[in-house]
Amino acid sequence: MSEVERRSIDNTIAFHSAPTLLGVKCANLISVDRNERIIAEYLNGSKDSLSENGLIAVQLCKCRERTLVYIYNPKMLTAWLNMPQVQQFLSEYGYTCDMSIEQKLRRLSCRISCGSFPHEIGAFLGYPVEDIRGFISNSGKNCLLCGYWKVYDNAEKAQQTFKTYDRCRDILFDRLNQGLNLFQAISKEENI
Repeated sequence: MSEVERRSIDNTIAFHSAPTLLGVKCANLISVDRNERIIAEYLNGSKDSLSENGLIAVQLCKCRERTLVYIYNPKMLTAWLNMPQVQQFLSEYGYTCDMSIEQKLRRLSCRISCGSFPHEIGAFLGYPVEDIRGFISNSGKNCLLCGYWKVYDNAEKAQQTFKTYDRCRDILFDRLNQGLNLFQAISKEENI
């Protein structure tokens, strides 16, 4: 992989997953317009750097010319998925409490089809269950606020969360623009 390709992927991942990379959010899903070999090479080469920062990246799905990369913080994701309201919601889609994160992600991956996402994907991205249920019951319409997700409950809290996520993106891109690579940028200590 060329340096230009690596920097391009770094920027794409930073743009779409800054809150997760900086430890504010449990997970992000990125749709990358690159061939599977380049993404696999990037993920394989980044495994140790991600792990050093408490993160894991997996290829969740490959559809036509796009690859879905799921980046997550295992500790944060485990805590989120173990919340009673999240467990209850996921149980409606066949996920059980005794499943490991890896088993849940395999199930999610199997349920994703090209151009279509199962509704429970929002739970794996840390979206409030009330908003996921609102999205389902409103068929994606009539939301109170649209930002990183469609909000159906507690727009004020969501707006604050969106501002925090924007700040994460700004911080990460400031670091990248200073010449740091992605893993140097996420390793640098700074309050969000």
